[in-house]
Amino acid sequence: MTSILPHLRSPQDLRGLSVPQLQQLAAEIRHAITTQIANSGGHLAPNLGVVELTIALHYVFDFGHDRLLFDVGHQCYPHKLLTGRLPLLSRLRTRDGMAGFPEPRESPYDLFAVGHAGTGISTAVGMARGDMLNKDAFDPKTNPTGRRVVTLIGDASIVNGVAMEGLNNAGTLKRQFLVVLNDNGMSISKPQGALSHYFDRLRLSHTYADFKKSAGQALKGLPGGEALRKAYHKVGEAGKAVTNEAAWFEHFGLVTVGPIDGHDLPRLIDYLREARDFERPLVLHVHTIKGKGFEAAESDSTTFHSPPAFRVEGPVDSEDCRVELRNEGRSFTTAFADALSDVMERDPRAVTCTAAMPDGTGLSKILPKFPDRAWDVGICESHALDMMAGLAKTGYKPFLAVYCTFLQRAFDQAFQEAALQGLPVRLCLDRAGLVGGDGAVHHGFCDVALLRTLPGAVITAAIDEPSLRAALEFMRLYDDGLSAVRYPRDLVSGALADRACPTFVLGKARNLTPDITDPDAAILAFGTPAITALDAAARVPGARVAVYDARFAKPVDADLVRDLLMRCIPVITIEDHSIIGGFGSAVLEAAQEMGLDTSGVTRLGLPDRWVYQDSRARQLAEVGLDVEGIAEAIEAALGMSGSGRTDVPTVSATRRLPLRRDA
Repeated sequence: MTSILPHLRSPQDLRGLSVPQLQQLAAEIRHAITTQIANSGGHLAPNLGVVELTIALHYVFDFGHDRLLFDVGHQCYPHKLLTGRLPLLSRLRTRDGMAGFPEPRESPYDLFAVGHAGTGISTAVGMARGDMLNKDAFDPKTNPTGRRVVTLIGDASIVNGVAMEGLNNAGTLKRQFLVVLNDNGMSISKPQGALSHYFDRLRLSHTYADFKKSAGQALKGLPGGEALRKAYHKVGEAGKAVTNEAAWFEHFGLVTVGPIDGHDLPRLIDYLREARDFERPLVLHVHTIKGKGFEAAESDSTTFHSPPAFRVEGPVDSEDCRVELRNEGRSFTTAFADALSDVMERDPRAVTCTAAMPDGTGLSKILPKFPDRAWDVGICESHALDMMAGLAKTGYKPFLAVYCTFLQRAFDQAFQEAALQGLPVRLCLDRAGLVGGDGAVHHGFCDVALLRTLPGAVITAAIDEPSLRAALEFMRLYDDGLSAVRYPRDLVSGALADRACPTFVLGKARNLTPDITDPDAAILAFGTPAITALDAAARVPGARVAVYDARFAKPVDADLVRDLLMRCIPVITIEDHSIIGGFGSAVLEAAQEMGLDTSGVTRLGLPDRWVYQDSRARQLAEVGLDVEGIAEAIEAALGMSGSGRTDVPTVSATRRLPLRRDA
């Protein structure tokens, strides 16, 4: 049998294939994705679940002309392979390979860089309106060659507040507009909330009696209704899916079709062909199986949502398949879960929640252990933070576990319902800083800059597991307002395992080099760069470099800053955060308020540009936050010859002070 995928250059090539060939292509796509992710890691189960659906969409629509907008972008791998990007797959999630999310820099078929849930419907509505204004929108009578608009969203994303707002506005469109609801019964983990239970009931219904009874009547009188009614009769009893305008989406002014089997290519093609020319907003409800075709991913789609590299023994589509995930060491996420569990065991007032990320944040260990004090609220970060504020108001000690990048979606709630009220909501920010293969859509690079603006907020960072535990204990006891701790998507370091970790004291740094009392230079590092700075300092011969774990970005250790600058000691601030508005900026502001000369301060941080997908180690090297980059910054700050990498734009330095020598 001749392979199809290697010869596929664009979606146009699909239209010359028969349905059996399309099914062969689906199997080849699954094999290619599974093989690559076994080698490199990446999003597996969500992509395996949408293979047939993606093939059918590209088979029916021309997305070189029409619009395809993704919601959560981690289901885009089949789309990328169908749009000529197979050569990039072998370098998945690296700088010169395929991005793990839609990426317009990579292909004109990707309209937005997408990594946050709930946005697809709203951006699609915007493009639909733009095409209407440009007289470029599809209309069966006046512009049959115009652009059609399709957005693909999952039911776990559909409960997101932004998606609700988009649906509400989509119903006002007077044109073709197709929302494909990929209902796999999951998000990253089991979806939560009343709406997800509605879809569960719909999926579990075996009769659809009410749907069938009302189908013909509901279709009468609708623009394009005759075509859809014919499609229903053509598919007949086997389809068990009809148009039902009395469904939940009716309240948004959207006609609904489904649910239909998302792995039945002929039926998908039939329905999409009919929906393609429908003259008003339509929801096509498609039921898929997350992880389809890979037994391990089907049976445990949460673990295989975005697994690390793994080894497979046995046929992937068999129950005899055995998978061994690569274990690289203890992660900050695991360390956090254990530390928070200890906090909740010791303090019955401690509560926690996450927004659809129980595995990603470590709360999957805590939810069953504390079922009355731990919650997963689904992809609803704004609601999660407000709920935590409500719990704080009633005397509880809430810890919100959230990816740093997703905290941005709840900043207004952090402002209005937490900080403004003086409520002690505690933010636990996983994936802070550079995140590696997920790239720019997921970097946690602006949390410090955002939270520093909130009066009374306290911002901490952990450098290893003991300091993470100490930070959580500080936050448990801090009741004067909002607090946060940030930690990266990385392994915890054991470099300081032989040292006791002192408790956190508000606004005080920790000296990691207590034997250096009269340094030539000092490093104030916020978070895990402190560990890297210790190694970098050891590489600068003849220089005494004091390294401090800053611990707090708000408030900074003003006494330490004053002491160092008044002694004319060059200071280097380091952070895995934007150099704009971050920890280094806080140090400069504190020094300025004390009337100190800041010309000896050098700041290292993330540059004012996007850092794209690659390994976290290579990203850190790119921006000068690896051992070599920090060592060269030390040399430059001390005026030592041979220093200064010209390819690192993150050093923001002023006057270089000479190396201090003993008299």
